[in-house]
Amino acid sequence: MALSVGSAKVCVVDEWVERVDGQDRVLGVVSRRQAVREGWLHRVAVTLCRDDRDRILVHRRSEQVSRFPGLHEVVVGGAAAAGESYEQAAARELDEELGIRVLPRLLFTFINRSGLSPHWLGVHEAVVPDAVVPSPDEVAWHDWLTEPELGSALSEWRFTPDSHEAFSRYLAFRTAQS
Repeated sequence: MALSVGSAKVCVVDEWVERVDGQDRVLGVVSRRQAVREGWLHRVAVTLCRDDRDRILVHRRSEQVSRFPGLHEVVVGGAAAAGESYEQAAARELDEELGIRVLPRLLFTFINRSGLSPHWLGVHEAVVPDAVVPSPDEVAWHDWLTEPELGSALSEWRFTPDSHEAFSRYLAFRTAQS
């Protein structure tokens, strides 16, 4: 099944997720396809990756991925599978997409209404090696950008819907912590 979100055409691949309520409490297990179609809340875990020089990893999604092919992203992540915590899902996605094994730190969660359907978004942070080896099935291109460079890229390049919201909230979180 294909959906259009803005100018992005996406295909929905089925996977089992937990349907959750407005307080992030589990209501049951459903297919992600059904959660998206019905607009049911479910969990998505993403990680903003920094290197030891405080640059941020940005990547362009492969043309073969089912959701938002060819768009850029500030975060690495995906849906939390049924029974998986935000941290477990974020760590699994980092391994699948970048080939790195690290336990990212959960910073905050919020209901994100951008993208295919509303979902709880767990935003993590991890310091990762700058020599990542992305999966070519997931990532077509990647680079490390400074915050000013990323600010310019966000206004010039096409990013996934989650990228803008996650990054602006990440910056607000960091400001509040300092």
